[in-house]
Amino acid sequence: MTALPPDPDPMDTPSEERAGGVPPGEISPQSAQTSASKNADLTAGRNLNPRTAVGVVAVVLFVAIFAAVAVVLVIQLWGAFS
Repeated sequence: MTALPPDPDPMDTPSEERAGGVPPGEISPQSAQTSASKNADLTAGRNLNPRTAVGVVAVVLFVAIFAAVAVVLVIQLWGAFS
Protein backbone atom coordinates (compact mmCIF):
# COMPACT_ATOMS: atom_id res chain seq x y z
CA MET A 1 0.00 0.00 0.00
CA THR A 2 1.31 3.42 -0.84
CA ALA A 3 1.67 6.06 1.82
CA LEU A 4 -0.50 9.11 1.44
CA PRO A 5 1.28 12.44 1.01
CA PRO A 6 1.49 14.42 4.25
CA ASP A 7 -0.93 17.24 4.73
CA PRO A 8 0.97 20.48 5.24
CA ASP A 9 0.83 22.20 8.59
CA PRO A 10 -1.54 25.18 8.27
CA MET A 11 1.10 27.37 9.92
CA ASP A 12 3.59 26.48 7.16
CA THR A 13 1.26 26.98 4.20
CA PRO A 14 1.50 30.21 2.27
CA SER A 15 -1.19 32.80 2.73
CA GLU A 16 -3.20 33.96 -0.23
CA GLU A 17 -3.18 37.50 -1.49
CA ARG A 18 -6.35 39.36 -2.38
CA ALA A 19 -6.34 38.12 -5.99
CA GLY A 20 -5.79 34.51 -4.91
CA GLY A 21 -2.07 34.38 -5.65
CA VAL A 22 0.85 33.61 -3.36
CA PRO A 23 3.14 36.38 -2.15
CA PRO A 24 6.72 36.34 -3.48
CA GLY A 25 9.05 34.12 -1.48
CA GLU A 26 6.37 31.70 -0.29
CA ILE A 27 5.93 28.34 -1.93
CA SER A 28 2.83 26.24 -2.40
CA PRO A 29 2.11 23.20 -0.19
CA GLN A 30 4.03 20.03 -0.98
CA SER A 31 1.10 17.60 -0.76
CA ALA A 32 -0.21 16.28 -4.05
CA GLN A 33 -3.37 17.83 -5.47
CA THR A 34 -4.11 15.03 -7.93
CA SER A 35 -4.13 11.27 -7.72
CA ALA A 36 -4.42 8.43 -10.21
CA SER A 37 -5.31 4.79 -9.91
CA LYS A 38 -2.55 2.24 -10.29
CA ASN A 39 -5.01 -0.29 -11.74
CA ALA A 40 -5.00 -0.85 -15.48
CA ASP A 41 -8.15 -0.07 -17.44
CA LEU A 42 -9.62 -3.48 -18.19
CA THR A 43 -11.96 -2.13 -20.86
CA ALA A 44 -9.15 -0.74 -22.97
CA GLY A 45 -7.78 -2.72 -25.88
CA ARG A 46 -9.33 -5.02 -28.43
CA ASN A 47 -12.31 -6.93 -27.12
CA LEU A 48 -13.79 -9.25 -29.73
CA ASN A 49 -16.97 -10.72 -28.33
CA PRO A 50 -19.82 -12.49 -30.17
CA ARG A 51 -21.90 -9.32 -30.44
CA THR A 52 -19.03 -7.49 -32.12
CA ALA A 53 -18.42 -10.39 -34.52
CA VAL A 54 -22.11 -10.51 -35.51
CA GLY A 55 -22.11 -6.75 -36.04
CA VAL A 56 -19.04 -6.88 -38.26
CA VAL A 57 -20.50 -9.75 -40.32
CA ALA A 58 -23.79 -7.84 -40.71
CA VAL A 59 -22.02 -4.70 -41.91
CA VAL A 60 -19.87 -6.69 -44.37
CA LEU A 61 -22.98 -8.45 -45.76
CA PHE A 62 -24.80 -5.13 -46.12
CA VAL A 63 -21.87 -3.58 -47.98
CA ALA A 64 -21.55 -6.65 -50.25
CA ILE A 65 -25.28 -6.63 -51.12
CA PHE A 66 -25.17 -2.87 -51.71
CA ALA A 67 -22.17 -3.24 -54.03
CA ALA A 68 -23.81 -6.13 -55.93
CA VAL A 69 -27.02 -4.16 -56.47
CA ALA A 70 -25.00 -1.13 -57.58
CA VAL A 71 -23.11 -3.24 -60.14
CA VAL A 72 -26.36 -4.73 -61.49
CA LEU A 73 -27.93 -1.28 -61.79
CA VAL A 74 -24.90 0.10 -63.64
CA ILE A 75 -24.95 -2.87 -66.03
CA GLN A 76 -28.69 -2.35 -66.62
CA LEU A 77 -28.03 1.34 -67.23
CA TRP A 78 -25.64 0.39 -70.05
CA GLY A 79 -28.31 -1.89 -71.51
CA ALA A 80 -26.55 -5.23 -71.19
CA PHE A 81 -29.64 -7.11 -69.94
CA SER A 82 -32.13 -5.85 -72.55
